[in-house]
This record gives sequence, structure tokens and C-alpha cells, in this order.
Amino acid sequence: MKQFLITTAGVFAGLVLFLVGVPFLLIVMAAGATKPDPVPAHAVLNLDLRDPLTDQDPNNPFAAFGRRSMSVMSVIQTLRKAETDDKVAGVLIRLPEGGIEPASADEIRLALKHFRAAGKPVYAHSQGLYPSGMITSTYMLGAATDQLWMQPGASFQAVGLSNEDIFFKRFFDKYGVKAQYEQRYEYKNAVNPYLYDDYTPAHKESETSWMGSVYRTAVATAAVDRKINPLALTKTLEAGPYLAEDAQKVGLIDKVGQVKEAQDAILAKAGSNAKLVDFDDYLRASRDGGGGSGPVIAVVEAEGPIVTGHDGTANPFSGGSTVYSDDVSKAIYDAAENKDVKAIVFRVNSPGGSDTASEQILAAVRAAKAAHKPVVVSMGTYAASGGYWISSEASAIVAEPTTLTGSIGVYGGKFDLGPALAKFGVDVRQTTVGGDYAGAFGMGREFTPADRAAFAGWMDRIYANFVARVAEGRKLSPDRVRQIAKGRVWTGAQARQLGLVDEIGGFYQAVDKAKALAEIKGEARLRRMTPQVSPFQAFEHALGVSATSVRTLAAAAWIMGDPRAQSLLDQMAATRMGGAGATVLAPRMAR
Repeated sequence: MKQFLITTAGVFAGLVLFLVGVPFLLIVMAAGATKPDPVPAHAVLNLDLRDPLTDQDPNNPFAAFGRRSMSVMSVIQTLRKAETDDKVAGVLIRLPEGGIEPASADEIRLALKHFRAAGKPVYAHSQGLYPSGMITSTYMLGAATDQLWMQPGASFQAVGLSNEDIFFKRFFDKYGVKAQYEQRYEYKNAVNPYLYDDYTPAHKESETSWMGSVYRTAVATAAVDRKINPLALTKTLEAGPYLAEDAQKVGLIDKVGQVKEAQDAILAKAGSNAKLVDFDDYLRASRDGGGGSGPVIAVVEAEGPIVTGHDGTANPFSGGSTVYSDDVSKAIYDAAENKDVKAIVFRVNSPGGSDTASEQILAAVRAAKAAHKPVVVSMGTYAASGGYWISSEASAIVAEPTTLTGSIGVYGGKFDLGPALAKFGVDVRQTTVGGDYAGAFGMGREFTPADRAAFAGWMDRIYANFVARVAEGRKLSPDRVRQIAKGRVWTGAQARQLGLVDEIGGFYQAVDKAKALAEIKGEARLRRMTPQVSPFQAFEHALGVSATSVRTLAAAAWIMGDPRAQSLLDQMAATRMGGAGATVLAPRMAR
């Protein structure tokens, strides 16, 4: 009887959770999806870049649940709509105190320049610029506005760029850990911190090169926007740090004042009765269903490490992004087979990943081209290693000047932890059957000479395949590719000079290139064909229950009768189910 009562209580608690908790979550989601307040007749959009900034919108409907975030793609697309909206009279930007990813800053800057060209003002306000990462790019973005404000007494420390690496070699030596990795070749430095106690000459050369390119680009761009000689601006910046008042005196900023004063100034510029509107609210209010007629340019996005399989949303509330080869390749194949689609813009923001996953996506790019659908890659912050593999045979590649790309190389290996664990009384023993190589990646021993030779040969073949793809796609000789490869990272500006990139620009420059290659006259519709995870899939993985159970729970929520939940469930019911896991091979191509 006691067990019966316990079981009954558990069932009752589960029913309460599913019949009350799940509908409540649905209602919260539905309420969040309700139409925001109408945009006032004179609106100034408040774009807060202090919140996390990704390159692309999440594919998972719950990814942003409970946290604020924004994507570069949503920012630039919303600004493009706002510049032709008579209700929008200007934009106020809140700058972060740290660095913005250089290519993200480049992309948003282009959008702001286009917005200002429509005769609408853009002001920026900063509460300080501190030496954190790519801080010069944050200043560059502020310099692209009509007025750059800074809070009184705030610090202006955008004096250059810095990057710090931690090396573990001496620590590993002390405790008996052996890092056994193969690199193709000396510039493929992702595992150098495990192999050395300091920068190798190639590692230092590579980092100094791309960082110098990013810094020079940011300063030169800011100098153009502020109408200052680049050498003079460089000298002034590097003479810092400054307080806000001193930065104003030397011409680095325009105004010193609290954010309220900057708000009042741009509202006055916007006209009588102007109101400040949150950028997110305007973004939701301005979304449309992508209707209309005419030729379509498909937009397929890929952000994060590249892996095989398709999105199983193991953690539906995770904000991380991953490029699943099944999903992305299917989206490209779908676009290639769609009669309305005349071209594809493939937005890539990835530091690399699995070679086999990259090859699967590249095969889809080839198929689209064979179907006479030009594929133009738009590179975000990164399109390196595997990110460059999937881009290499596109019809054209467009990159920001500070995009990090190239890294044509591969690495892989393991840690031998046996001696280290033995010091603590932990012994690793191995049993294998079959060939000798079956136990090569065991953590309790070193590679044997035969293991190392076999593994090195495998890495050589992967590297040769990578070089061949680049040579074919970029119309370069294999010898020329090997000269500029070796795992070296290049900025977009450097890659353009080397023939790895066709044009310097952002997403809309890639759209223009796609229109030209597809011979589209006039306007074209952009249709996002990035694979999406359905709410049903997300619920399935969030609750750890089957798809059938999710539908049953949804039906229970329907019976409860809340109209907002019913509306959301109508949309969910139209979505297909699916999902799978993903695997990552030992060799990696990430920077």
C-alpha cells in the first residue's frame, strides 16, 4: 500500500508538471511572440551592443530563452528595413566597454553607413573603452557615427590590440603528461600550447601578421570616417590612455555627456514627439513573412564548429551554435532544387571542424553550381580551416577585411596520460583485438613508431585533399596553394591579395554578387533556408520524452483552452519531427 501511494503521488506530481508546467511554458512563449506595440511616428532605435552578439540567429526556438542576445545578421537586415521606414528617424548605439569581433564591427559599420546615406543620423555612446581583446574595432564602429559620445570621466584605452596565450608544456613535463600531435604544417598552431613553452617563430609570425592587419584596417577605417590622417590618428591613439574629456580635446570623440544627454540630443534631432524604441521591439515589429513575387536568393547560414550528423538539440536551451553537415547540406540541396531560387548566399562563420563533415557540405555546394545556381559565400568573423574548406569551391567568396580565414591545414593527436596517472596510483590497461592500430589512441601509452607513421600518413592524405579542394575551387596550382597554406591564418584583406577571396565586403555585397552571377535584374527576395529545429523537437529533448509524448502533452494544453497556447500549437503541429546525434573525428581543422 505504501509503495502504491508513493507511485500514485509520483504520477500525480508528473501530471501536474506536464499539464500545468508545460502549458505555462507554452503560454510564456506565445506571450513573447505577441505583436509588440506599434512603432511611433518619430522613432529613434536604441541598439544596445553591450548584449552578447552572435553572427547568426539561433536555429533552436529555445536557444535565447531567458537571456538577451542579438545577431549581426538580424542587426544589419533590420537596419536595411529601417532606413526606408518613414517612422524611423535615427539610431542610438550603446557601445560595449570591451572589444567587438572585428568582422562583426565591419559588417555593422557598413550597415550604419548605408543607413546614414538615407539621411538619418546615428549617434553612439560609450561608458568607457578598456584594453580588452579587439577594442580598436569597437572604437572604429563608434567613429562611423555622426556623433560619438562618452560618459564624463570614462576611460578611453583603445591604444592597440593584445592577445595572450597560455603554454602548458612545462606543466605537462612536471606531471608526466605527453602531448602527441601531428600538425600540417608549422602555422597550424592550435595545439602549440601543449607542445611548447613559448611561441615558435611561425606561431609568432602568424599572430603578429593577422593582428597587425586587423589593427591597421580598424585605424585606417576610423581615420576615413573621422576625416583624420591615418598616421596622425595612430599616433594619437597610441599616446593614450585618456579620460573622456582629454579624448575629446584631441579629436577622438565628439561629445562628453551622460547617456541621457545623448538620448535627448538625438531625439531632438529626430523631431518633435520623437520616442526611443528598443531595437529588439522594432526588429519583431518589422518582421515579415517573406512574401511577394520575383526571383529568390536563398540564404543558408552556418555558424560554429563543423560536425557530422544533424541537430538533435541535446540541450535545447544551449546558446551555442554548431554546423551539422546533414542539415546544412540538405538546405543547400533544397535551394538548388527549388525552381524559384536563382542563387544562394552561404553565410559562413566557423573556425573549422571535421574534414568529412566539411566535404559533405562542399559536395552540396558543387551540386548547386551544377544546377546552375551560383553560390556566393559571405564570410563572418571566421571562415577558417573547415570553414574555408566548405567555402573553397563557391562561385565567389566575399569577406570582411578583418575576417579570419585560410588556415588550410589539419591537426590531430592525443594525450598520453599513463605516466601522470601512475604517480597517483592509477593504472591504465588496454585490451584490443584486430590490427595493431586499433589501440593507437589509447590514453595510457605513447604512439608506437608504427602508430605514429600510420597516423602521420592519414594526416598527410587529409591535408592533400584540402589543398586539392582549394586548388580546384580557386583556380590555383597545388604548389601555389601549398605555399600559402601550411595552416596559416589570413585576414580577409590578406586573403584577397593571395587569391583566396574574391571581394572585400559584407552580406549585402555578397547578395549583389549573387544577383550579378545569376543575372537577376532589379530587386530579389531573400529567403532564409537555414535548417530550423521545431518547437516539438526542442520540447522532446528538453523533457526527455518521445515525440508522441510531446504531442500528447500538447493536446492536453489544447484542452485547457488558452487561445495563445492553441495558436502556438497550431504552428507547432505543422512542423516535421526529426533529429540525430553527431560525431567528431580525431583530426581537426579548427584554428
